[in-house]
Amino acid sequence: MQAYMKSQMPYLGISTVPLRKICKEAFHQFPLNSFEEFRDTILVLWRNAKFREERYAAIELSGHNSYGGYQTLRMLPAYQEMITTGAWWDYVDPIAAHRLGGFLRRYSKQMGEKMRAWSKSKNVWLRRSAIICQLTFKENTDLNLLYDCIEPAIGEKEFFLRKAIGWALRQYAWTDSAEVIRYVKENQSRLSPLSIREALKNCASTPKSRQSETARIKKPKRDG
Repeated sequence: MQAYMKSQMPYLGISTVPLRKICKEAFHQFPLNSFEEFRDTILVLWRNAKFREERYAAIELSGHNSYGGYQTLRMLPAYQEMITTGAWWDYVDPIAAHRLGGFLRRYSKQMGEKMRAWSKSKNVWLRRSAIICQLTFKENTDLNLLYDCIEPAIGEKEFFLRKAIGWALRQYAWTDSAEVIRYVKENQSRLSPLSIREALKNCASTPKSRQSETARIKKPKRDG
């Protein structure tokens, strides 16, 4: 597990299913009684972690159903810290898609402004988070926000940004593949081959009329 994740922090070797079972039992046994307890327990787990699973537990706790009332913008600084100090996809992606995504649904104006600001950050992981924060939104995706968050990274060589762009577009293609095809066609000279390939993966199973649109886009060369 440590080799696969290229992690300097060691693993205990607990896979996802038993980890979640352990977390569920512990969270039930030790309830948290205030916002401050909730936030601080997450951050203590995160900051003092000696093994990677301890940080996974912090992420699990952050999404526990018992504490939905604490999911307000007061938690955003904690999630920002976890994103910037975690600085790897296994930490960042669930926080971006589920915690930031949840905030965006509730606080669309404030979070839209924040995600646009993060998309221009010097920190790669904040930028990735801004791009993928709408992964679960389907027909509720704010395309203006998505494209605004992609734009600062569209010409970047950073793998995790290129992958994020393709992933975000691929997810939206389940809802409107024609729009993704249009966007890719319009921006194919600026998008990386990786982003294009990822974006169009879900377009292959669309009706023939849409497949013909895909065929008109020049097939990109493979990276490297």
